[in-house]
Amino acid sequence: MSVYILVVDDEPDVEALFRQHFRRDLRAGRFLMEFAPSAAVALQRAVEIRDATLILILSDINMPGMSGLEMLPEVRTRRPDVPVIMITAYGDAETRKKAIERGAEGLLTKPIDFALLRHEIDARLEEAA
Repeated sequence: MSVYILVVDDEPDVEALFRQHFRRDLRAGRFLMEFAPSAAVALQRAVEIRDATLILILSDINMPGMSGLEMLPEVRTRRPDVPVIMITAYGDAETRKKAIERGAEGLLTKPIDFALLRHEIDARLEEAA
């Protein structure tokens, strides 16, 4: 069984950063990471990844076009089985409240605490097993 994590961010260096932090996991095949440069692409991929297990979506909030907060209710409607954690540089109470109200399971602030994120991913992997 292939287990996927979908990362949504318009910044091109995010993919390299995530691949670097999770290189051992990716090399060992614990999970696959797919990267979407926009909310629209992420929504499409979330619906398409049906044959594999999509266990988590990590999405930036501030993106051109559809924001992560705008994408959130859409992805929750199309894939209510997949938890979404939002990522933002602005972790203020209002942003956190909006994210949770729209269906996010949590909010991570930049710079990302990769130890905390690893804990989240490990918990999702256990649930999927």
